[in-house]
Amino acid sequence: MTRCEVCGNDYSMPIHIEAQGVRHTFDSFDCAIHRMAPVCEHCRVRITGKGVEADGRFFCGAHCAKAEGVHGIVDRIGSVPAT
Repeated sequence: MTRCEVCGNDYSMPIHIEAQGVRHTFDSFDCAIHRMAPVCEHCRVRITGKGVEADGRFFCGAHCAKAEGVHGIVDRIGSVPAT
């Protein structure tokens, strides 16, 4: 059994994620997100999707980046053709 590094649960089927040369062990995706997902610098939500990065700062989307004074980032959702 392997212990989750977030909640401490000793679980027989853990999730192992390697990032930047460090191996992490979790019992669920929830714990992995809690430990590893960056936090938007504007709204403080955990970024579990693509998000955006500007000058080493992470944002959940262009709207939050713009609210923090970042220029040149554009949400492209309006440019996707309807099906």
